[in-house]
Order: sequence, then structure tokens, then C-alpha cells
Amino acid sequence: MTEDEAMRRAIALAARGLGTTSPNPVVGCILLDTEGEVVGEGFHAYAGGPHAEIVALAQAGERARGGTAIVTLEPCNHTGRTGPCSQALINAGVERVVIAVDDPTPVAAGGSVTLRAAGVQVETGVRRLEAAEGNVAWLTAVRRGRPYVTWKFAATLDGRSAAADGTSQWITSAPARSDVHVLRSTVDAIVAGVGTVIADDPQLTVRDLRDGSLAIKQPLRVVVDSDGRTPEKARVKDAAAPTWIATSAELGTGPDGRVDLNALLTALFGRGIRSVLLEGGPTLAGAFLAAGLVDQVIGYVAPKLLGAGKPALVDAGIGTIADALELDLKDITQIGPDLRFTASLKNSKPSDRPTRRP
Repeated sequence: MTEDEAMRRAIALAARGLGTTSPNPVVGCILLDTEGEVVGEGFHAYAGGPHAEIVALAQAGERARGGTAIVTLEPCNHTGRTGPCSQALINAGVERVVIAVDDPTPVAAGGSVTLRAAGVQVETGVRRLEAAEGNVAWLTAVRRGRPYVTWKFAATLDGRSAAADGTSQWITSAPARSDVHVLRSTVDAIVAGVGTVIADDPQLTVRDLRDGSLAIKQPLRVVVDSDGRTPEKARVKDAAAPTWIATSAELGTGPDGRVDLNALLTALFGRGIRSVLLEGGPTLAGAFLAAGLVDQVIGYVAPKLLGAGKPALVDAGIGTIADALELDLKDITQIGPDLRFTASLKNSKPSDRPTRRP
């Protein structure tokens, strides 16, 4: 296996840790012997558990000596709940380390320097963009000090999330809804407004995965509830997953007198949350967009027309076409009869206009 092929495999392995490693990153590692044969591989599965390099070294044993380690993120250089991976690679006799992305955190960075000082050959930047995309939530979060926010919505082709009579089950197909559960399984927290909780009583958990498996770790459920109106019998308060009812009394208020969204994200970051899925409803989504706090949009669009009813987005602080938020489409995929698009925001800027939210 070539080093480039090994890095592609390491990136795929890293993705297995999405949703379970925070506050740590997802990392994959492949170990090649002197003949280029794979002798060990691993990924970081959960915070506090062995890092990808340690898992791969354990598989390889003595076969790692003289070989090459292919790692998606610079090996850590500090002792936390586990020891430094840079030193573990040195102790194992690895002669070459190929890295996709440098570690941006001051506490863990420096592995490359330590490796080179010990005489290990180090190459960086192999499939850097691909590896960074696979770790985008963690990389963005540690650089900004707030979680990476993905707004997910489902709508008809004319942008309606519910009919004129308020019915919304089901806008999209069963395959699309299953895909949402896969998406939920990759994040640390799911955020919804109290209006959606009162109207729809969602459970906001990971379930019904296509392969029938259960999520290793349920995301934290967060209800943005300025005045503490969440019903006691709401499903978000069941025992299926942890829940935080975020109120203005706890977090303070923003310009409109509602929950301060910047304070909310800062508090989530402090709890170890690095990725957030924003679900329901249109007013809360508008508030996040107006504040410049959305990093990615994933939309499920059904081939249906309603002509009236609740829109998927309101009050985003946009008054003229010149201020429209432009999206950079990254992927469009057909899921059953529906289309799923994934996009990042080109010009996410906070609005000066206060917006209403639950």
C-alpha cells in the first residue's frame, strides 16, 4: 500500500469516531512495515480511550520497528488521560511519520518537533484538505472557542416546513429520516427551540439507524427556552439522553431579550461539546444565522409543493437581496425521493437587527 492510499484509509478510519470522541478530535492511523505492508491500524474511539497511534502500535508489535506511521492529525506531544503518542512512536522504533494536518492546540502540538529531534523522518500535508474536512467540526471549534454549528432542516420544494393547518409529518421520506439519525449520531449536541418542543414534542435522539445498531453515545439535547416553558412531560425530558434546558436566567440575554446564543455556544464548548446540530424551528435558525453562528447547512428537500404554511426559515435579519447569505454547495445527493444538500456559508456575518427567538 502506498502512503497516499494509507492516508485515505486512515481518514476513513477516523470518521468512525465522529460523535464519540469530543472534546478530542477524530484521528486515524495506519502502520506500514519496511515493505509497505499494513501491520496495524486504529482510530480514536472515545475520549479517555487509546489514541489511534496506540491502537495501531498494539496491533503491529515489533513489526512497527523501522516502519512508517500514517496519521491524519499530528501525534500529540503531551500527557493527559493518555501518554504522548509522539514518544510512543519513537519507543516503537518507527522511522517515518506521515501527517495530514498539524495540531492547532498549544497543549498537544509539537509532536513533529519531538519526532524529528529523535531522528524520525516527518512529512506533513499529505491529503491535508481531505483530512481537515473529516475533522472540520473539531478543528473549527478549537480555533474559535465555540462548537461547529450545522443547521439541518427539512422542507418542500417551495420552502415549507409545515402545511397551512400545521401538519408536518412527514415532509420527507423514510430514507431521508433515517439519514437524519445517521447525521445525529455524528454530533455532540442537538439544539431545538422551545416552540418546536411544544408544537411537535420531538425526542431528539439517535434511533432507527439503517444497520439496526444503537449509537454508542447519545448527543446532549439542548432546548433554547428563554422563559422556562418546556413542559414537564415533554419527551426531551425522558431518560433516553441527557438534556439541558437553556434559559435566559442561566445564560443572560441577547439584544432581543432572549437567550444569548453566543453565551450558549460558549457554555457548550465548556462542556466539551465540539459539534452542534441545530434542529427546529425556523425562528431559532434565523437567530443563529443572523448572529453569524451557522457554519454548515444540510437541507432535505422533498419533491412536494404546499403553496402555504410555515416556512423553513424566518427572521434571519435579511432585508434586501444584497444581504442574502450565499451558500457554497459541497454535495447534493438523492436520498429516496428527496434531495439532501450540504453547504457552507460564504458570507456569514452577524446582523445588526435583533431577531425573535423562543
